[in-house]
Amino acid sequence: MTKISVIIPAYNEEKAIANVIREIPKIVSEIIVVNNNSTDNTSRIAFENGATVLSEKRKGYGYACLKGLEYIALQETKPDIVVFLDGDYSDYPDELTKLIDPIINKNIDFVIGARVASLREKGSMTPQQVFGNWLATFLMKLFFNSKFTDLGPFRAIKYDTLLDLNMQDKTYGWTVEMQLKILKKHIPYTEIPVHYKNRIGVSKVSGTVKGTAMAGIKIIGWIFKYAFK
Repeated sequence: MTKISVIIPAYNEEKAIANVIREIPKIVSEIIVVNNNSTDNTSRIAFENGATVLSEKRKGYGYACLKGLEYIALQETKPDIVVFLDGDYSDYPDELTKLIDPIINKNIDFVIGARVASLREKGSMTPQQVFGNWLATFLMKLFFNSKFTDLGPFRAIKYDTLLDLNMQDKTYGWTVEMQLKILKKHIPYTEIPVHYKNRIGVSKVSGTVKGTAMAGIKIIGWIFKYAFK
């Protein structure tokens, strides 16, 4: 039986986290919520809904993801697949089965949940997010002949492959770092179109000018770093 672990970085998601956890398919072995220095009840609510709750006080998406991986590394039985999912309820957690299918049945190592325009709720992605995704994926196509169309955070990957990537980014560049390393190592990947809706609460990245600018700089920086490495 395939063992699947889900890692959910969460910062002040008390209004959304229960919905996310409840809608994750029962085939998942463990749901790991990494409380990223929240000031609300995210941690308590996640625990009450059956998640394993970890604490990472250093703010940053990458820090939270790495904390989840540190926890998994200490387990006696490691997962076959790790799924990353946001805690804001913008994704549809039940679509996890679509993401893991190519890994289980087609021996693909890495799957992105692509937030295609036809499946996105109006307003669920800001204009700067849409442009940023287009620019990043265009540059990846230009430099690496990539077929990625999105930097979507809803993603699934074989655990052994994830370890081999030796992920480093602590903040906004986590998603693009993963995709760039997949490309550089010629690891089999694919995208699966997924639905996307307006998140609960305000985005900590795209909801602020500073967050948008910092994320953009980090993402483009990673791409150029690997393009000329």
